[in-house]
Amino acid sequence: MEMRSSGGTVFERDNADLGPISYYLTDSRRWAVSNVGLFGERQGASYTRYIFLDPKSTLDSELLQTSRISGGSLRYYGLGLQNGMYNVNMQFIETDFDDPSSRTWKSLGRRIFDIYLQGDLHIKDFDIRKAATTNRAVQRAFKVRVSQNFLEIHLFWAGKGTCCIPEQGSYGPSVAAISVNRDFEPTLGDLPPTVSTKSKTGLIVGVVVSIAGVSLIAIFAMFYLRRKRSSRNEEEELLGIVNRPNTFTYAELRTATEDFNFANKLGEGGFGSVYKGMLSDGRAVAVKQLSVGSQQGNSQFVTEIATISAVQHRNLVKLYGCCIEGANRLLVYEHLENRSLDQALFGKSDLHLGWPTRYKICLGAARGLAYLHEESRPRIVHRDVKASNILLDSDLNPKISDFGLAKLYDDKKTHISTRVAGTIGYLAPEYALRGHLTEKVDVFGFGVVALEILSGRPNSNTRLEPDKMYLLEWAWNLHENDRALELVDPTLTDLDKGEALRMIGVAFLCTQASPTLRPSMSRVVAMLTGDIEVSTVTSKPGYIADWDFNDMCSFVSNGNSRSLTSITSNNELDASKDTSRIVGEEQPLAPTGH
Repeated sequence: MEMRSSGGTVFERDNADLGPISYYLTDSRRWAVSNVGLFGERQGASYTRYIFLDPKSTLDSELLQTSRISGGSLRYYGLGLQNGMYNVNMQFIETDFDDPSSRTWKSLGRRIFDIYLQGDLHIKDFDIRKAATTNRAVQRAFKVRVSQNFLEIHLFWAGKGTCCIPEQGSYGPSVAAISVNRDFEPTLGDLPPTVSTKSKTGLIVGVVVSIAGVSLIAIFAMFYLRRKRSSRNEEEELLGIVNRPNTFTYAELRTATEDFNFANKLGEGGFGSVYKGMLSDGRAVAVKQLSVGSQQGNSQFVTEIATISAVQHRNLVKLYGCCIEGANRLLVYEHLENRSLDQALFGKSDLHLGWPTRYKICLGAARGLAYLHEESRPRIVHRDVKASNILLDSDLNPKISDFGLAKLYDDKKTHISTRVAGTIGYLAPEYALRGHLTEKVDVFGFGVVALEILSGRPNSNTRLEPDKMYLLEWAWNLHENDRALELVDPTLTDLDKGEALRMIGVAFLCTQASPTLRPSMSRVVAMLTGDIEVSTVTSKPGYIADWDFNDMCSFVSNGNSRSLTSITSNNELDASKDTSRIVGEEQPLAPTGH
């Protein structure tokens, strides 16, 4: 069988299944192949290597899809040649080791061998990867004199290079294709009978597999390269993060979590699973594991590292580091033993929060958001403020978590037009309906959380009577009838009525329909601490007054708000499994002054 290169050279296939000591004669009987060498560390190893090569990456890529390798000595013989000078062109491609630019441990491998022609050493310590400049492939051309009617090409491993990267037995000579052309006008006929005399070549051999096999490889190649390119882009993006955190090995995190034991599982969401672990230095951690193949998760992974690495505040969860190893993507956070606020509030844990503690949690969360909005540079909009994303440490101090949806916010922009991402029930109207994003979106979410802290119930619950089903609507109905304190969780026996009314007033201000009517988070902090008075809100927001909430029941089930578009679960750093986070399509930035 033959294949023709772009330059018209016809290659005869070497598709023999060679063993550690074997000899092969091609069908034309003009080429022979000899292999000697056993990969002692790898039993049953193949002596042919396949590489999934992008056809656009190099000329005549089909010739380079396979390579012949040897554990020691590989010889090609050109037989029955007319004596004279010949041009020998050899093509090589590295198949086992990653590109050095990938900065992975697999890129540390080295294949080093010697090249002999007619018994003379032409290249000593040849390294395919080192010789290649623009891609993995490289060519070497030689002029050789044939004096006894045969040509011998000998590739010999002299024991140099590495032996065990990426696996045992990764060494020895390798070649993908060889072509031989006369450098003189022939006086004798020495062409194989299947090759036309109009061909540019004399005797040619290529180490490739059958056409069907190459076609199958080409199909798989596109899939492989797409994933490889995507992975490389992600790693480049991660390496480009200015304040990149510490890096853990996958083995370290497997040990810390007892091989991701189910008993250590803290929760699960759209990003993946979260496990409790113990590092070798005694620190308790929460290991957040990206689900394999989660494209949304990949994007959130990069966003979360870039965002949380750039900020430090007592009311923000602390990131210890990450793991980027092969397909494994993990984040390592401080472990907060009291889990999330929603679990404490809504009866999912044995933790009871008294009124002073609830007020402290509300104030701490407000301070964390104020830092993100006004003290961090650039400003950060969290985009998913809710009770399940507020974690509690051993002293019940709140820490905002889950920055997978966060956005860096330019001070020069009045707003960003972006995909809607967050959780129904906490989304500000201008964001849910128009995709307009400012820090006031977080203010709205905080207002809803403040009412949840006060009442001890989620923002929607279809098990309740109709007038109490939606927390905001119920709170406003009570307020309009001068019964606002009936909103308070009846289990609170130590309530400070003044603080409770202050919190209700702040929540109403934060959940105003117009973002311009909502206070900044620094002003929220000042109102909660009593430094300034809480402004009086007299009118119910239009989205409550104008909507008939009874028509919205189709979006709510079993007490959890449902997504209006595609649904992914949301909280990866606690044990709750909320199915209300939504995502949409990204839009260009809105112009200044819009």
